[in-house]
Order: sequence, then structure tokens, then C-alpha cells
Amino acid sequence: MKILVTGGAGFIGSHVVDRYVDQGHEVVILDNLSTGFKRNLNREAKFYKASVCDDRLSEVMKQEKFDIVNHHAAQIDVRKSVDDPFYDAEQNILGSLNLIVNSLRSGVKKIVYASTGGAVYGEVKKLPASEDCPVNPISQYGISKHTVEHYLYLYAKLYGLKTTILRYPNVYGPRQNPEGEAGVVAIFAGQLLNAQTPTIFGKGDKARDYTYVGDIAEANILALSKGNDDILNIGTGIETTDQEVYETIAAAVGSTIKPNYAEVREGEIYRICLDAGKARKILGWTPKIEFKEGIKNTVKYFQEFGIGVSN
Repeated sequence: MKILVTGGAGFIGSHVVDRYVDQGHEVVILDNLSTGFKRNLNREAKFYKASVCDDRLSEVMKQEKFDIVNHHAAQIDVRKSVDDPFYDAEQNILGSLNLIVNSLRSGVKKIVYASTGGAVYGEVKKLPASEDCPVNPISQYGISKHTVEHYLYLYAKLYGLKTTILRYPNVYGPRQNPEGEAGVVAIFAGQLLNAQTPTIFGKGDKARDYTYVGDIAEANILALSKGNDDILNIGTGIETTDQEVYETIAAAVGSTIKPNYAEVREGEIYRICLDAGKARKILGWTPKIEFKEGIKNTVKYFQEFGIGVSN
């Protein structure tokens, strides 16, 4: 199949590209490199430096004639969405709508959309959260990502466009940017490797569902042929606190630095983890990499490539 991966130079998207290429698919990457990196580009994939918001997108899609679109391009920083909700909406809602409309016009058969289970549900009364939980996001980022789910439902209902929506947890692993605001694993790892003191926002008891990027990429492989018109949580169902994240990374790095603690930031969820039972049933997906193993892989990557590490 011929597949367009938006955001294919980014952290998660680049791993998805690699898996698609390994499977023998013809892959094209669309990325404006605002948060992605050329070093992440797969050499066997064709690359367009462009945004999903660009008028040029229509030309690219008409020319390339894709079978499937895998949509990972997004503004993913919760803090930035709070500070600049207009930019967040432009990138995540209008950019996605531009992609959906042009997908329909150019004969795309299916869109696989990377949504967020970590942000759309808000504070959940019963964990792990299933897809049936009320959607009450407490950040602009969660709102923008969920809005696109409604557009996908509409275009599937009215025009027969196949869609699979994958609601992600907190994804971590090699290639995550330690210089960014999104991704506490990469941030803590980069800081500890540089002998800097990390900051935990809150008392350390905020909890998230951390899932390894290789497992996330596998879900995107399965979603090519399964999960049509489904919304699927992808996660471990396990809560890991900020304190546990810090301690696991410190142990992997071999650091004895103690973290600082600061006030909880606006828009952050206190506790969340995802029930992936539906994905297990429909996709046949289960996470394979345990947290400690994934952290060791991530730290090793930063050490080998020197990403975010002062030499």
C-alpha cells in the first residue's frame, strides 16, 4: 500500500514510518520539521517538508494518490495549548480538517488518526478508563484532539471514509525530544544525564499510563487492516507516578540527584490510565515492553546518540 504519514519526522511518527517500511509499504512523509528532525527520517521514504495546514497539501495528495493516511502531525504540548489556544486549534483542528477533506478528494481509502486518551477523558472516576468513559478534557489540547474525532466520524458516516482512531497514553522511548515540554521521560533522562536537577510538578503522586513507542508503532501496523470505524484505547492500564518515573530513570542513569518539587500546572490531569481491552479484541494488540525495560532502552539511546546530553 501507499501510505502518507504526517508528522513522520517526529518521535512517534518516525517509528511508525520505520515499521511501515519494514512491512514493504511505499511510505511518504509530510512534516514541517517544527518539532520533528531530519535525523529521524527513514531514507527509504519520500519526504515533503510541509504542514497539514498548507495549501500545498492538496497538490501533494492529488499527485501521490495514497491508499491510507496515518495522521500524527499535531501540536502536542499541553502547556502551549493553554498559553496559545488559537495556535493549538489551527494546527490540530484546521490542519486535520484540511487533511481529511483532501483525503476524500484524492481517493484515500482510510485514515488512521493518533488521538489522545491521556487528555480527552479528563479526570476519570473509575480507572482504567475505557472508551465508554465521558469525554471531559481539561486542556485545550484535549479538546482539539477530540474535535477531530468528530470530523472523522462525520466523514465516515456521510462519505464512507474508513477511519481508525487510536487514543494514546503517555508514549515514551528513543527519539523523544528531551528539550521539549511534552514527554517527562525524555526530559528527566536528558536532565539527569547532564547532571541537572529535574522538577516534579506536584508531590510526585500524579500518575500516567506509560507505553513504549515500539508497542504504539505495532498498533499502527494492525490498524491498517483492522479497526475500521473504531475508537481504540492504546495503553498498559497501569498507573505510574511521577516519582516512580524519576526513580526508574535515575536508577537507569546511575544518578543520585534528588528532584525539585513545584506547584501543579494548569490543565494537567491528576490520574489516568487506559483500558486497552477493546484494542486487544479488535486489533489483537497487547503491550510487550515493560516500563523498566523501556526506560533502559531510552536512556541507552540518549547515551549512544548524545541527544540532549552535554559532552
